[in-house]
Parts: sequence; C-alpha cells; structure tokens
Amino acid sequence: MKKSMLCMATTFLLLSLMPLQSMAVTGPDKAPTSSSKPLETTEADAATLRLEEINAMDKTNMTRVEKRQLRKEVRSIKKSAAIKGGGVYISGAALILIIVLLIVLL
Repeated sequence: MKKSMLCMATTFLLLSLMPLQSMAVTGPDKAPTSSSKPLETTEADAATLRLEEINAMDKTNMTRVEKRQLRKEVRSIKKSAAIKGGGVYISGAALILIIVLLIVLL
C-alpha cells in the first residue's frame, strides 16, 4: 500500500511539474493582434469558396496535369486551414493525470 501511494505521489509530482518546463520555452513575443482576425476570416471564406468552385467544376474534359494541379491546390488549402484552425490540445501527461484522478475519485 505504501509503495503504491509513493508511486502515485511521485507520478503526480512529475506530471504536474512537466507543464512548467514547457511554458518556460515560450517567449513574450506571442502577442495577438486584433487586426489579424478579420483577415483570417476573409482568407478562410475565400479558401472555402475556392474549394466549392473546384468541387463544382466539370473535370471530365481536363487533362491529367490540370487535375493534378487542382489536387495540389486542394491539399494546400486544406493544410493551411488545418494550421489556422487551431484547436484544443491536451498533453499526454495531462490526459493520464485526468484518467488517474477519475479512477481514484470514482
């Protein structure tokens, strides 16, 4: 019993200190600008419209080279959308900690 509690306490301590080290790497140069948000939405709208245009095209009369260029364009638009999309990321250590806490508390 004492050994398992010691392991749990050590694990909790190590997992709780890991985010502090990762936060120290980021610098104060990440200041958001208020003018970038309207630009991003207009770029996203333009990319969405372009994807709709490509999907609505009649591709039967196109050559292989033209189809390949369209595929590359679609891939690049989707990559840029994924990069700008953001999202919520949970580190592996935080996920394990949440699971352990749920098991212990329930």
